[in-house]
Amino acid sequence: MKKAALVTASFATFFCSTVAMADITIGVNLSTTGPAASLGIPEKNALSFAPKTIAGQKVRYVVYDDASDTTNAVQNVKRLVSENRVDLILGPTTTPTSLAVVDVAADAKTPMLAVASASAIASPVDAKRRWVFKVTANDDIYASAMVAHMVKKGVKKVAVIATDDPYGEANTKEYMKIAQKYGIKTLTIEKFKKTDTSVTAQVLKAMGGKPDAVFIVAVGTPAAMPHVTLVEHGFRGKIYQTGGAANADFLRVGGKSVEGAFLPASPVLVAEQLPKGYPTKDEALRFVRAYEGKFGPRSTFASHVWDAVKVIEAAVPKALKTARPGTPQFREALRRAIEETKGLKGAGAVFTLSASDHSGVNHLGMSVLRIDKGTWKLEDYARF
Repeated sequence: MKKAALVTASFATFFCSTVAMADITIGVNLSTTGPAASLGIPEKNALSFAPKTIAGQKVRYVVYDDASDTTNAVQNVKRLVSENRVDLILGPTTTPTSLAVVDVAADAKTPMLAVASASAIASPVDAKRRWVFKVTANDDIYASAMVAHMVKKGVKKVAVIATDDPYGEANTKEYMKIAQKYGIKTLTIEKFKKTDTSVTAQVLKAMGGKPDAVFIVAVGTPAAMPHVTLVEHGFRGKIYQTGGAANADFLRVGGKSVEGAFLPASPVLVAEQLPKGYPTKDEALRFVRAYEGKFGPRSTFASHVWDAVKVIEAAVPKALKTARPGTPQFREALRRAIEETKGLKGAGAVFTLSASDHSGVNHLGMSVLRIDKGTWKLEDYARF
C-alpha cells in the first residue's frame, strides 16, 4: 500500500510539473480591417488587458486579422488549429465569419468563443456546435427588448432595411417573429450590401408605406448610410438600429442624423447610468475605466473580448485539473469547463451556460439605448 501511494504521489508530481511547463495557446481571429474594422479594432484593443498567466500557466496569444472576409477567416482558423495548435479560438468578430468557421473548430475539436451575435453561431447545440460558444446575447433577446420598446412607443407599422448577409437575415427573422406576436405589422424588407455606396432606392420604398418606424439591420459604420438617407429624405418616424451599430464610429459617421435613434445594446455602454445593485454594474465600470483610460471611448465590442477572457480565466483552472495544455484532452476539458460556467459576472452580462445554452446571456445582458447629443442614454433596462 505504501509503495502504491508513493507511485501515485510521484505520478501526480510528474503530471503537475508537466502541466506547468506547457503554455496555453489562444488563437485569436478578428476583423481589424475591412467593413467590420470598427468592431474588430476595439476587440483587439481589449486583448491588451488579457492575462499573460492563468492559474500559474503562461498564456500565449496568436492573433490574425480576417479583413472582415469569410474566406480569410476560414484560412486563419485552419492555420490556428493546424500550425499553431491552439487550445482555444477567440473570435471571429462578425456573424458571417463566425458561421464560416464553425465546421473548422468542430472538426479540430477545439473550443471557440465567438464575439459575434447571431444565435445560429452557437445554437442549436448539435455535434458541431458543442465546440462553439459566444459571449453575446442571442437574437431573440435583442429583438424582445426592442419590440417591447416599440410597443411602449405606440409603433404599429415598421419597414426593415437590412444588409443582405447572415446577420441581416438572422436579426430580421427574429424581429419579425416577436413583432408578429405583438401585432406590429412589417410593411417591407429592403436589402442592401455592406459595400453599397447608396441606399436611396431602398429608403424610398421603405418610406412609401408610411411606417411608424424603420428598423435598420446592419453592423458598424454601414448601418449609418440608410439612417442618414432616411433623415435626408424627410423621414420623421422613429428609427431603430441593432446592437451591431453600438460603437463610436457609427456615432461619428452618422453625426446629427442619428440623434434620437433607439437600439438594443449591452448595458456596458451606459454603466454609470445603471441603477445601484445592477448585477453587471461593478464589472462594467472596471472595464470602462480600464478601456477608456488607455484607448478612449468605450466599446461594447471591446467588452465582448473582455468578457470572453473572463470566461476563459474561470475555465482554465478547472481544465488543468485533468489535462495538460496542447493536448486533445485539455481542449475537451476546457470545452466542458466553459459549458459549466455559472453566474459569472462580466462587464456586459451574467453568464450561465449549459449543455443546451452556449451563450448564457439572459435579459440582464440587454438594455435599450437612445442616442442623445452624440452619446448613449439609458432608455430602458431589464429589472432584476
